[in-house]
Amino acid sequence: EENGHQNKRLKSDADEEDAEDQNKKSPKRKIVLLMAYSGKGYHGMQRNVGSSQFKTIEDDLVSALVQSGCIPENHGEDMKKMSFQRCARTDKGVSAAGQIVSLKVRLIEDILEKINNHLPSHIRILGLKRVTGGFNSKNKCDARTYSYMLPTFAFAPKDHDVQEELYRLDSETLERVNKLLACYKGTHNFHNFTSQKGPRDPSAKRYIMEMYCGEPFVRENMEFAVIKVKGQSFMMHQIRKMIGLVIAIVKGYAAESIMERSWGEEKVDVPKAPGLGLVLEKVHFEKYNRRFGNDGLHEPLEWTEEEEKIAVFKEQYIYPTIINTEREEKSMANWLNTLPIHDFNSSAVEMQTNNKNSKKSSDLEGSDGCGDDSD
Repeated sequence: EENGHQNKRLKSDADEEDAEDQNKKSPKRKIVLLMAYSGKGYHGMQRNVGSSQFKTIEDDLVSALVQSGCIPENHGEDMKKMSFQRCARTDKGVSAAGQIVSLKVRLIEDILEKINNHLPSHIRILGLKRVTGGFNSKNKCDARTYSYMLPTFAFAPKDHDVQEELYRLDSETLERVNKLLACYKGTHNFHNFTSQKGPRDPSAKRYIMEMYCGEPFVRENMEFAVIKVKGQSFMMHQIRKMIGLVIAIVKGYAAESIMERSWGEEKVDVPKAPGLGLVLEKVHFEKYNRRFGNDGLHEPLEWTEEEEKIAVFKEQYIYPTIINTEREEKSMANWLNTLPIHDFNSSAVEMQTNNKNSKKSSDLEGSDGCGDDSD
């Protein structure tokens, strides 16, 4: 009898070990995950291992992958072990509706449900697809589409006393906004739209496929509009500065000629719009899809079936966050108040001269308004 009990106990221990072994043996496969998240309160997407005070989206994702059993714990500490790559490195506070990450995981049962069970509700994995072994979501991406949701009073002329909730964008102003946004299309030198890149740095040249502002709509008594931009790739702060410059022109702080000037070699003071309204909408893999999408082994990286889930997530988590934060913290209204301190007319040489003179006459630093690179 005792032997019988012992055998049972040994058998149950063995079963547990088998399950664990099975988990370890379950094949690791290269996959992509379709992610949506609200970025408020996070210091961007990319994980900073060893820096726990700045929480990122990847911190929560890696924790969920470990807890669900998709990856061993040590892969969380060294992300290279699972060949992890994010498609776009979104900045502090920026949200995403269609971020893609590629990585090697154990394909456990009900994998999406299990990962989502360990994630906060404002981060969701909406889809999964198998990809080729050498796939890298950053390198294989042909283009990225971002949107920027902003209250339309941002385009009100500077000398008009505007009541934010009552302002409505007229069709002439919208037409002008779209004319200016269309100027960005094509290849330009965007060294003035990011930090730490000189005018002769070849990587400052970027190709923009489309950029436009849609029809305005009212949410909770305030009118908003969404700007869409599709480009091959973007540098840090580039989109926010592209939008910031258009706002400065439409409001009457800067002349239209500043746009051409900003693509030249001289240093131009380009204002950076708030991060709040920026959303990574979609990433495009056209070349990969042509080559592998119909090879019988892999699916094309398109997410038509997930579109409804994406729309629901945006309505539930992304748009309300942008609207409520704008109403409570007035990030756009406060930023607009900083536009008069920018110097849109001086060339870099004049700015340096002015700066030297102002330093001589007083010990105040940074009075040229150029220090616009910090978040």
